[in-house]
Amino acid sequence: MGPQELSTLLWRERELLEMLLFKLEEEQLLLTAGRTRWLAHANREVETVMEKVREATLVRTVASETVAATWGLSPDATLREIAAAAPSTGPWREIFEGHLGGLTELTVRIKTVRDTNTQIVNHASRSTQETLATLGGEARTYDATGAATAQSAVARLFDTIL
Repeated sequence: MGPQELSTLLWRERELLEMLLFKLEEEQLLLTAGRTRWLAHANREVETVMEKVREATLVRTVASETVAATWGLSPDATLREIAAAAPSTGPWREIFEGHLGGLTELTVRIKTVRDTNTQIVNHASRSTQETLATLGGEARTYDATGAATAQSAVARLFDTIL
């Protein structure tokens, strides 16, 4: 495989990462709208795209090894190293630097959305646990030593923003 095939595989990987970002944002919309009924479907779609990303990464790794060897690099050269070693007379340096920038940007955006989704789920879980704790009879809190203590009937404040 040559640089053309590697570039094509990098485009495919970028498309899959964009699809993953879309699916994560879709999941976030479901979470913020309280449409938890569809979360299992959304999670399944995220997992499907992640599996395709893993497969594409494997194929791209093989192509990268071939191009790296052709350009005098070690087989485990990174995309940054491949871009730096690209012949200066052709377009490959610019093309691979563009792929590197695009992949980096997508990775950062995916991580941000994933972290936000995790925070939303954790917040919802904590709110649910607090609500369930008050339904089971006498509400309990913790004192400075960490021991559970009974609480008198006082107003409770619930965070309604998820």
